[in-house]
Amino acid sequence: MDKFRQISTFVEVVARGSLSAAARAEGIAPAMIGRRLDALESRLGVKLVQRTTRRLALTDEGAAFLEDCQRILAEVDDAESAVSERSRRATGHLLVSAPAGFGRQHVAPLIPSFLAEHRELTVDLNLSDRIVDLIGESVDVAIRIASPADSNLVSVKLADNHRVVVASPAYLKRHGTPQTLADLARHQCLAISSEGSQRGWTFQEKGKIVTLKVSGNMVCNDGAVLHDWALGGKGLAWRSMWEVAAQIGAGKLVTVLDQHAAPGNDIYAVFAQRRHLPLRIRAFVDFLRRAYDRPDYWRRKS
Repeated sequence: MDKFRQISTFVEVVARGSLSAAARAEGIAPAMIGRRLDALESRLGVKLVQRTTRRLALTDEGAAFLEDCQRILAEVDDAESAVSERSRRATGHLLVSAPAGFGRQHVAPLIPSFLAEHRELTVDLNLSDRIVDLIGESVDVAIRIASPADSNLVSVKLADNHRVVVASPAYLKRHGTPQTLADLARHQCLAISSEGSQRGWTFQEKGKIVTLKVSGNMVCNDGAVLHDWALGGKGLAWRSMWEVAAQIGAGKLVTVLDQHAAPGNDIYAVFAQRRHLPLRIRAFVDFLRRAYDRPDYWRRKS
């Protein structure tokens, strides 16, 4: 406590320009302020402030120490504000953005339960596969698949995720199971198309990331359609675990080429950097993280 009081007194004296002004602000005698400064300088073994009857002047050591003290005091204020906010109710309006497929399956169904816990909130869920401008479009929180690269945003990991190649047992019985990446060339691969071009599938091979252009007689720009085609035995599909985990668990789909699976493509909540994060955002992010962290969550979602 004495250390903290000495530091805050030092910052206050510098901010107000004199011991007497700092003493008046705190309602104590100037001599008490002087004793705190003396004790601080004695403890540190350096002179922080040159004092005359007319003015104060920071030493080089004092200027450097002041910057650190101001940062520490600001962080203490932030911590106290954050704790105080947690004790209050989440209120207001929450604008959430999420990818269309993931949002339909794993965000929209959870919102009624979230609102049952936070009855003074309203939620606007915007499902879109484009990358929204959080600040420009006043979005409170966006759900994204893959770690955001924008350093001006804060990202919180909600769940693990990676992509796998899947097929129905019936398809594999008819056409065989691919053992190597080269085997994909002789299979019907259900690829997703985007703006007229076909996206590649990403794997690991010999410690390197490789992207392959696959081929098949059906492509689509909607992942849900590819999912249905795979379930119907029409070919191999490269899908995220968030989409196919339940069908894999039920035996309706089987993973292949697992030894070549690419690094994780995890699920994040992203929001703009703020000194004091609104409770409505914190509550929503924490709610999703708890839901996704339940051991049975992904296995039971169809």
